[in-house]
Amino acid sequence: MTHETYPAGHPTAHPSAPAGPAPAPEPLRLADGRQRIRDYRAATGRRTAVLDDDPTGSQSVHGVSVVTVLEADEYAAALARPESTCFILTNTRSLDEADAVALNQAAGRALFELEERLGAPLDLVSRSDSTLRGHVMAEIRTLDAVRREVTGRGFDGVLLAPSYFEAGRFTAGDVHWAMVGGEPVPAGETEFAKDATFGYRSSDLKDFVAEKSGGTVTPEQVLSISLEDIRHGGEDRVAEILRSASDLQLIIVNATEFADLEIVVLGLQQVQREGKVFLHRTGPSFVRALAGLDPKPTLQAQDIWPDGRPAGHGLAVVGSHVGQTARQVAAAQARGGVTEVELSVAELVNPAARGAHIADTAARVVSAVADSDVLLYTSRSLLKGADAAASLEIARSVSAALIEVVQAALPAQPVWVIAKGGITSHDVAVRGLGIRRATVLGQLFPGMVSVLRPDDAAPGVQGMPYVVFAGNVGDENALADTIELFRGATSAAPGKEVTP
Repeated sequence: MTHETYPAGHPTAHPSAPAGPAPAPEPLRLADGRQRIRDYRAATGRRTAVLDDDPTGSQSVHGVSVVTVLEADEYAAALARPESTCFILTNTRSLDEADAVALNQAAGRALFELEERLGAPLDLVSRSDSTLRGHVMAEIRTLDAVRREVTGRGFDGVLLAPSYFEAGRFTAGDVHWAMVGGEPVPAGETEFAKDATFGYRSSDLKDFVAEKSGGTVTPEQVLSISLEDIRHGGEDRVAEILRSASDLQLIIVNATEFADLEIVVLGLQQVQREGKVFLHRTGPSFVRALAGLDPKPTLQAQDIWPDGRPAGHGLAVVGSHVGQTARQVAAAQARGGVTEVELSVAELVNPAARGAHIADTAARVVSAVADSDVLLYTSRSLLKGADAAASLEIARSVSAALIEVVQAALPAQPVWVIAKGGITSHDVAVRGLGIRRATVLGQLFPGMVSVLRPDDAAPGVQGMPYVVFAGNVGDENALADTIELFRGATSAAPGKEVTP
């Protein structure tokens, strides 16, 4: 009997799509899988640290810490408890490669030194984009080199598991797929592969590794854990494959649902008992499986405000320029009920106009938030630079302007903030709101759009709900639905699954 390799919960996937993945064995679902994972973590005192290259990696987890500052003491506080999981926001997707390497060196060294002091094992995840954008090979190699310096030993292998099931990203036949318009599309054929900074051609992950390594790694050198290995061979077969890895060898993890990843983690734990050490380069879904977390229902208004929604108005900040975000902004505008304020990218890149435009925009937001909820967004026409570095610099310049506006709005005391886009979410949290550490309450939609409760932040921000909304997730109404929930227009987001 076969099972179509589409992620669970995506009924719109068309089973006869000609370009879709081939059938695979029925999933192997273990009733005690997550409990066994947790038991092992408890017995060993194992912690998990996630270096998140933008702030959206926590979308599949709940009840874990998020640290936004690169300070060893904050890492230690967040990981003090055995079995704890902590996301550390590096935001390296907004940096050039040299700066990303330097940041990974500093954060990695602090974490490996903490592991030595704790005397307990640490799982390290280099969390990356589920559509494959980012400094993939540079970050992997940097963390391996730093581990060698600190502990005298590098990683035996790297599990490459970019799946993010709730958003329709999964791996089958070693090909990474993204659901687009209800159909599975190879990732290399999506808009994400045309990214100005992190574009790529390959959908087969073995070829992708070879492409991103500049040919220093060949497809033949990359191992693979197939759906057949997972579903027929179980954790013993996974352990057998992992046992063969050495010297930072890349291993593709095929998975179309959480049950697959849980079996992979159980196989991983087998070889960890034998002394093998692995790094993980993953999308959001793998972290939940690695920590053995149970799923949690989507958040309702009473979960966010147990004592009742406070009086006042909020601010939604949109910086992402992917096509899905543009459609979501249009839907939110059509829904109405908010004051719209546009920040013009064309004026921001004009030195003569930039300062006055930021000041004018800030004044409009401050005035509006006193009486209504505000949708602040950058102009939707994407302005690219002459090359990848120039495009990244434009993105930074726009993000800096958004931060100035958010900082100006704080004295007006918004009671909630939504930030849409990876770079935007990071910069609004760290520089705009002064959030140093927060707790993930959960998600507004299945596996996407996290709500954080700031535990250490700027005056007036602590305890205020902050929504991290990735640019490339959610259906066209997701942003409008989120704003309505926070406005108090509805008691919860509509009870439907959000698909990309």
